[in-house]
Amino acid sequence: MCISTLRDYSNESALISSQVVPPKATTMAATQNVPVSEILRNKTQLEDDEPKKKSREDWRKAKELEEARKAGTAPAAVDEEGKDINPHIPQYISAAPWYFGSKGPTLKHQRPQPEKQREYSRLDEWYRRGVDTELVDSNIKQDGRDLNLRQTSNQMHLVLGVYSSPVASLVLTDSSQLTSDSQHLGHGIAPDEFIQRDLSMDYDGKRDRWAGYDPSEHKAIIEEYQKVEEAKRQLRAEKLNANIEGEEEEEVRTLNPKTVFPLTYPKAEELDKEDEDKYVDEVDMPGTKVDSKQRITVRNLRIREDTAKYLRNLDPNSAYYDPKTRSMRDNPYVGVSEQDVDYGGENFVRFSGDTQKHSVAQLFAWEAYEKGVDVHLLAEPTKLEMLQHEYDKKKDQFKSQVQGNILDKYGGAEHLQAPPKSLLLAQTEDYVEYSRYGKIVKGQEKQIIRSKYEEDVLINNHATVWGSFWSNGRWGYKCCYSFVKNSYCTGDAGKSSGESSGVANNAPPASVEAVSRSQISDREDSGSSSESDSSHGEVEGGSSRKRKNRKKKKDKKRRRKENKKKIKVKKMAEEETDQEKLHKALEQEEENQKEAQRLLSIDERKRPYNSMFEVKKPTDEEIEAYLMMRKRDEDPMAQFMG
Repeated sequence: MCISTLRDYSNESALISSQVVPPKATTMAATQNVPVSEILRNKTQLEDDEPKKKSREDWRKAKELEEARKAGTAPAAVDEEGKDINPHIPQYISAAPWYFGSKGPTLKHQRPQPEKQREYSRLDEWYRRGVDTELVDSNIKQDGRDLNLRQTSNQMHLVLGVYSSPVASLVLTDSSQLTSDSQHLGHGIAPDEFIQRDLSMDYDGKRDRWAGYDPSEHKAIIEEYQKVEEAKRQLRAEKLNANIEGEEEEEVRTLNPKTVFPLTYPKAEELDKEDEDKYVDEVDMPGTKVDSKQRITVRNLRIREDTAKYLRNLDPNSAYYDPKTRSMRDNPYVGVSEQDVDYGGENFVRFSGDTQKHSVAQLFAWEAYEKGVDVHLLAEPTKLEMLQHEYDKKKDQFKSQVQGNILDKYGGAEHLQAPPKSLLLAQTEDYVEYSRYGKIVKGQEKQIIRSKYEEDVLINNHATVWGSFWSNGRWGYKCCYSFVKNSYCTGDAGKSSGESSGVANNAPPASVEAVSRSQISDREDSGSSSESDSSHGEVEGGSSRKRKNRKKKKDKKRRRKENKKKIKVKKMAEEETDQEKLHKALEQEEENQKEAQRLLSIDERKRPYNSMFEVKKPTDEEIEAYLMMRKRDEDPMAQFMG
């Protein structure tokens, strides 16, 4: 092609491009001459559209209309689509912003905006398959200029790129024009190119297993099965025809002239064939695999009686069940031991059989390839296995050789010939007897659970342990009544000193009333004994009766005097008022609280043992004192109490 031809071609392309330019470009390029009056009119219209301040009367009317709409006496506001707007919607929701440009009441600003809505492809949209996506590229160099011709379609642009001159765009719309140009250029034009769709899919669409599947393709499978069934019927019909012909021949051969009806006996092989034909349809059921040699059906579906995998754990966050492959890889029974479940997922297949061996072989192949050995697990498995076997053998030999050299140099081989640990630790000296039912009769008795503290430890000549004695909220030794843990035992001397100081006397002092009652009972016992003696004396002789009667009278008088004295003492004891008892109880409660504060201020490790257990029932005065001295945290005046 000469240079003049290229110039003509470029001029023609420029001419066509100038003809194709739309008229909008000229109008946009030209400046608009608008009169001043039009500009002022537009300005006034814009000012009228701006919101103005409402008067008090307009504001009151708007409020009354709003209340009437809420009460239902006035019709609700209507948007631009003719739909009623709920009058109970707050103003900050119903009022549109100024930049939205609404002409009246509307709720469109609360709806999803169309420019923000992402449109996804439909289910029936998919890429076109079987399209040739190759492009025909050819470069023509002429007179030092590169002519890049990209031929794609008779509906696409033909771009002429000449680096030494401005680029001229040529729009070709006629196929005859392209044909003539291709004859001048010496190259053919490619057929029409199909532009694939740009599909936009959501999360589920990207992960859809059946995306792009054409349901009409399933008709081919149905037709294939129909052809197979038709072929089976033809074969069955041919077999039946062959059997009928064979039976007719057999009837002619076994015809007896004395009888009218022929006698035919079917063979055992024919009976077997009929039975096989009877179960052909059942064998070829979908979901089964038939071995023509052994007639064994292999099911790849679950048995009806088995529990479905997706029904083993109904928790939606449990193991995922894939319905297409009918597989559940994870274990649905999480937290249950393997011995208690009959199904633990299908991931066990990854760690069963030779899977671990396969992974080791793959790792060896990668390491060998890095060292320069050209071997592949899938391409040359035998070669890889032989190399691995040889490598392991040499590795073991090298290790044993190094170990032998070390033992020869330093010695100590006799220490490596010890029996295994299983034999060393398998024998014990514990004597155990078992019954005929497997129960332990003797030996291995249940051990007594001991405390983490020291028990039955006697120190400093003490005969009892620390904590065997308790008095007044303190622990001590029972042998000497000592409350110091590291003290030396003083024996009975310590006991006597403790009793004299009132340490060992834990019981409360007996009341005056109890003492008086005990004395009265003693006197009555002595009186009854004297009466028995006097009665015995009366029996001995009548002379002594008078003397004894006098003695009785004296005893009665003495008892009356003693009773009077006891009554006086009792009255004196009862003269103690309730206020004094309450005062004593308050003092005792205050001492108890001080002691409790002292114990709480001590470190826990140094605090003495206190059981805080009292056997006697508290009196009414003690209960009253406790209620009076108790601090109530919810009381606002509690902080002002002393």
